[in-house]
Amino acid sequence: MTVADDVVRAETEPMSHAQILQAMSGLYMGMFVAILSSTVVTNALPTIVADLHAGQSVYTWVIIATLLTTTVTSPVWGKLADLLSKKLLIQISLVVFTAGSVLSGLAADSGLLIAARALQGVGAGGMLALTQVVMATIISPRQRGKYSGYLGAVLAVATSAGPLIGGVIVDTSWLGWRWCFFVGVPFAVLAMVLLQKTLHLPVGGRAVRIDWAGTTLITAAASLLLVWVTFAGDKYAWGSWPTAVMLGGAIALSVALVLIERRAAEPILPLWLFRNRTVVLAIVASLVIGVALYAGTTFLSQYFQLSRGKSPTLAGILALPQILGLALASTVVGRIITATGRWKPFLVGGSVSIVAGLALLGLTRAGTPYWQLAIGMGLLGIGLGTTLQNLVLAVQNQVRLQELGAASTSVSFFRSLGGTIGVSALGAVLAGQVTHYLHAAHGSSAVPRLADLPPAARAAVENAYGHATGNLFLYTVPFALAALLCIVFIREVPLRTTSALEADRDD
Repeated sequence: MTVADDVVRAETEPMSHAQILQAMSGLYMGMFVAILSSTVVTNALPTIVADLHAGQSVYTWVIIATLLTTTVTSPVWGKLADLLSKKLLIQISLVVFTAGSVLSGLAADSGLLIAARALQGVGAGGMLALTQVVMATIISPRQRGKYSGYLGAVLAVATSAGPLIGGVIVDTSWLGWRWCFFVGVPFAVLAMVLLQKTLHLPVGGRAVRIDWAGTTLITAAASLLLVWVTFAGDKYAWGSWPTAVMLGGAIALSVALVLIERRAAEPILPLWLFRNRTVVLAIVASLVIGVALYAGTTFLSQYFQLSRGKSPTLAGILALPQILGLALASTVVGRIITATGRWKPFLVGGSVSIVAGLALLGLTRAGTPYWQLAIGMGLLGIGLGTTLQNLVLAVQNQVRLQELGAASTSVSFFRSLGGTIGVSALGAVLAGQVTHYLHAAHGSSAVPRLADLPPAARAAVENAYGHATGNLFLYTVPFALAALLCIVFIREVPLRTTSALEADRDD
């Protein structure tokens, strides 16, 4: 046996628990910084938007810009992962993400901030997509539940730490909101060091063939759809001619995408995915769950600050029930799935929890008791922690090694797409519902500083945001029920006990 044979054999033999944790350390840190830098801005946004003298649409687009580029670049990263070194791609995504973070902190106006946030999203799309691909490569589906649970705990810690850190930064006068974007840079550098030392994967040997036509069409279709739902009901009516033009254009671009993908040698969105029942149902469910995920993290913070008059720091603390529920559920359920090999009961139970949490949050008003909000947030967090990673697991369990990148990132793509469209549409609805209150209160549609308003105007603004926030969650309940129905019809396939690398070696 040659030395080369020994190396290949070592790379494809089952890894021990300690080896997997060591290999995953850099990925966990990379995911931590990606989520931290995304959520650290949540509680700071009312201050940022007010400081830049911008309106509700800018508030939404500071978030949407990152979600949009995360969404449309995820399939590209996934395709590259099937062709090139996964380790190199993760390092590149971290560099791009760090550059976007620094530029966001240096932005002089809302336009530059949105552009820098879009660059952040390109890097974040790589981290989110490639982490799932690497996990699927080195860990068997049966064991993956446990490590997905660890990943869920990391995401929960970052999600909870982000708003708290952002709130403290904004409330500390000598720091200012720009440090919300700089704070993640040291963590990104640490992640790159860990990845270099601990992650060792075979390098893909195929020639790179990126479907640029498909990438352009999918980006254009998603962007046009988002522009429509962001400004409909505010800049123009939902039933107006701009709506017809934009919606028709998005449909035409989508049809062109399908025609291109049918002939592409390396399609960015493989159409074979839609011949697999599990993949289709998981994708539809992920669309809706993405809305619940991003709506909870985006609008609850704004609610606590603009409807309850809380500081950014306290708003982060008050949102902890959702994060704690997500962390607990993802960790515990992941270990149970690894021990039993059963995953569908947890998907069904998690989707029921999401429906219940959204319904309870749909009763939100300015004066809603906090215990009621905490229960709703907790149920939503438990449902998200139970479903987010396991929908991807259900799909990964049924595809081959060379299809892992496309399959994993397709589910993540549609989850991000659902969240992006959902936040954009809900943000537009929120803006439409509160605009006339804001004009009446202080003669502007800009997001206000409550401390600057007289008592009567402040009460009007608080009631407007309270009522509108409750409506947003109520509107998502029917979609959550649709996700539950999809999950019920997913066929449970026993989890494989071999990793993708082992299976590929055996083939």
